[in-house]
Formats: sequence, C-alpha cells, structure tokens
Amino acid sequence: MFGIPGKQAVTITPKAATQIARLMSRDGHQGLRIGVKKGGCAGMEYTMDYVTEVNPLDEIVEQDGARVMIAPMAQMFLFGTEIDYETTLLESAFKFRNPNVVDACGCGESIKFDEKLTAHG
Repeated sequence: MFGIPGKQAVTITPKAATQIARLMSRDGHQGLRIGVKKGGCAGMEYTMDYVTEVNPLDEIVEQDGARVMIAPMAQMFLFGTEIDYETTLLESAFKFRNPNVVDACGCGESIKFDEKLTAHG
C-alpha cells in the first residue's frame, strides 16, 4: 500500500459521501471502486464501478456511511485525491482533485500523471 500511517489514501467531501452512501443503499452494493486505466486524449482515465464483493487488496476508505475502494494498481496514482460531488445546471458528477495530475484534457475526463509515477523500470 502507498499510504502514510494515520492518513487516508483519499478524502471524501460530505456531498460525495452522501451520494456514495445513497448509491450503496439503493442497490445493496458494498461501495464504489475507483481506479485508473489507459485511455483518453491525455493518456489515463478514472474508472468507477459498483462493488458487490470487497477485494482484500483494495485500499478501503470509509466516511459517513460511504465506502470507497481503491484498486491496487491505482493506489499510487490516487493517493492524496479529494473526491467531491458537484451539481451544476447541466450535470451532476463526481470530481477528483488529484495532486498527482500534471495535465488534463479540456473536458476533464482524461488526465496525465507525473512521469515518475508512470515510468516502468
């Protein structure tokens, strides 16, 4: 795990926690798993999936009835991220404020991480 003792891997705003808890209770899910995958014009994209079974390798963050699991391969990319839920006139969506992102496409759906995180070697 990439955590720091006593510090959660991600933080969840009260609005996001309310929405995640609502989604969990609606269909009996165990929580939401967040991750990253290759794709999009900036190189990487966030993923969010309902979880019916907790993976023992996931990093689990619980707050105000909400549970978020971070997929193992995404933990280093998401450490320090704040998850928010914003509602505007046009949309309601989860927003990620991630200190590890160095660039994003115009729509905000695709992100680029510091090359130190993505280097293989």
